[in-house]
Amino acid sequence: MMCQSYAKVIVNPVAGAGSTEKKWPAIRGLLNEAGLVFDFEHTERIGHAEELAREAANSGYGLIVAVGGDGTLNEVVNGLADSDDTDNISLGMLSTGSGSDFVRSLDVPLDYRWACQRLVNPRKTKIDVGIVEYRSGGKTARRYFLNAAGVGFDGEVVATVERSRKLCRGTLPYVIGLFRALVTYQNKDITLQVDTQSKNVRICSVVVANGRYFGGGMHVAPGADLKDGLLEVVVVSDIGKFELLRAFPKIYRGTHVMHPKVQMAKATAITIRSSEQVLIQADGELLGEVPATFRIQPAALSVAM
Repeated sequence: MMCQSYAKVIVNPVAGAGSTEKKWPAIRGLLNEAGLVFDFEHTERIGHAEELAREAANSGYGLIVAVGGDGTLNEVVNGLADSDDTDNISLGMLSTGSGSDFVRSLDVPLDYRWACQRLVNPRKTKIDVGIVEYRSGGKTARRYFLNAAGVGFDGEVVATVERSRKLCRGTLPYVIGLFRALVTYQNKDITLQVDTQSKNVRICSVVVANGRYFGGGMHVAPGADLKDGLLEVVVVSDIGKFELLRAFPKIYRGTHVMHPKVQMAKATAITIRSSEQVLIQADGELLGEVPATFRIQPAALSVAM
């Protein structure tokens, strides 16, 4: 049965180091002024946005708006993917997170004050969604991702970030996580299959990207396109730590693709195996470890812009 309210707004109050909770009264006022008919709920724990999105989709909402960062978006998308009917549902987003990488790949304002206005009569477009199957707790698991997944060094960074969040908030955990991982991480030997081509390679990191940015503005996959039905594969091979550190500024400009130890490819399916423990993150959330398979689902999600 269709709800009387047109939009369900899902608010993650702890996104952006807790700043979303402070911004929400102003955002709510802006949405009311713009004339959006909506009701809202706040998330209370990890995974709650996924539950709320699934419930909203199954209740007949035509527009579901995520207020938060990339982690909030990831949960909402996974909730929508598991709902009964996604054909008549669009995803809206108001970016209040620390990184907000996904909205950089779309024509969505980073400033939520402008983004609120667009939600009333939005332009809608279909975009691709990535899906990864991996190992977690000895079992095979599956997760959808909007922006990018990282294997190896990127997974290690997210793991150390999660430990650092227990000690401090804001962007500091990301800085701590990066440098801790840089000190302790060892490159991994993997078998990498990109569509039908397979090879053994020693890597620092493999990024499987749907969007162009990740890690708080890193232009990691300049050739990624949310509508081309392909994933951009960025392979950083056996690079040394000091060489990696020197290359970091280039990642923000997107010029790292010219580095001799960076290889790029496009594919619909990527499989990674290893005899070592190799961690996986997706949209900034630690998932598990390889073996893992990444696939693309073309035009799987309607986005309100």
